[in-house]
Amino acid sequence: MNSEKAKELKRFSKHIQIETIKEIANLGVGHLGGSLSIADLLAVLYGKQMKVDPKNPKWEERDWLVCSKGHAGPAVYATLALKGYFPLEELKTLNQPTLGHPTNFPSHCDRTKTPGIDMTTGSLGQGSSTAAGIALAHKMDNKPNYTYVIFGDGEIDEGQVWEMALFAHTKKLSKLIAFVDNNGLQIDGKTEDVCDLGDIAAKFESFGWYAQTVDGHDVEAIDAAIENAKAQGEKPSMIVLKTVKGHGWSAIENTAGCHSMNVNAQQLEEALAEMNAALEAI
Repeated sequence: MNSEKAKELKRFSKHIQIETIKEIANLGVGHLGGSLSIADLLAVLYGKQMKVDPKNPKWEERDWLVCSKGHAGPAVYATLALKGYFPLEELKTLNQPTLGHPTNFPSHCDRTKTPGIDMTTGSLGQGSSTAAGIALAHKMDNKPNYTYVIFGDGEIDEGQVWEMALFAHTKKLSKLIAFVDNNGLQIDGKTEDVCDLGDIAAKFESFGWYAQTVDGHDVEAIDAAIENAKAQGEKPSMIVLKTVKGHGWSAIENTAGCHSMNVNAQQLEEALAEMNAALEAI
């Protein structure tokens, strides 16, 4: 990746963070911490790696994204809006009815409501099975589509994720690329205290996956890891992203309390000032 493309993706990531906090602040409360921590990943996926067409969200040749960590829906919505799937103004309706109708932007992603959402997010962990099912269907149809799935590190406490890991290896789903947002925090505190995950990459390797660990806020490292995953072409891939919960707003970074939090007008102003300053510095 050349330096100009890297800067473009960094700017895209910062815009994702800005629009994410604006939509949550408009509602007054939301899952902010885990949304901000995957902005760099989303920038790489939608800014370079994924084959998509915002004018044709159901394009048969597109790559698919399953945001299994459903709490990060606001970041996905912000990304899709910035890509042109729908107007940015619509983000203001996050979790709010519009003219008496349910919002098209619920807390967790819903494929029946939002253009560009490929799979509905159910209970945490369920996205693992749906992503594997999508990847298997594409393989059975001899299609080249990649399937990407994003997990939270607290989410992979769920046994369903590990059942999927066995299944994906057995079926040789080489076009399934998964990510763990390894920010070390979940709603009840540190992941190491709630249910110690140990070496996540090593665990997936033991299940037959190709696994890597990278800095989840380095767009070049994320991009290189995805290229490595595609190049090996034999196994499902896991990319563990070392991230900071609440990344981009120093007042809340690395705190469990930002999992879901209130955001008032003053806080929004402070956060946007910091994020816009970072954007200008890129």
